[in-house]
Amino acid sequence: MRKPRDFDGELKALQDKARELKTRKVQQLGELVIATGADALSTNELAGALIVLGETRDAGRREAWAKRGAAFFQSRARRNAPASDGDAGGAAAQPGGAPSASGRKGAA
Repeated sequence: MRKPRDFDGELKALQDKARELKTRKVQQLGELVIATGADALSTNELAGALIVLGETRDAGRREAWAKRGAAFFQSRARRNAPASDGDAGGAAAQPGGAPSASGRKGAA
């Protein structure tokens, strides 16, 4: 005889995982703001800039921003890579785009 599925337990596990992913996303966004120096902006300035970015439909401009962002993460990966090891993949950004807190010097 088959064991009945615990739907409540499975649902709770999925909710816990979703909460964990949302928390990690918020943390990585905060790390990205700090890494880019955007934490020096006021809340109103940062919100306004993000609104303009979100409203921009110019594909060329968005592509230029994407290239600049990719260059930012690549330069950070090279800067944080151990000199003797030569493995740049170890200090690369985490999935989701934000650098890992352990990969930065002076991370709080």
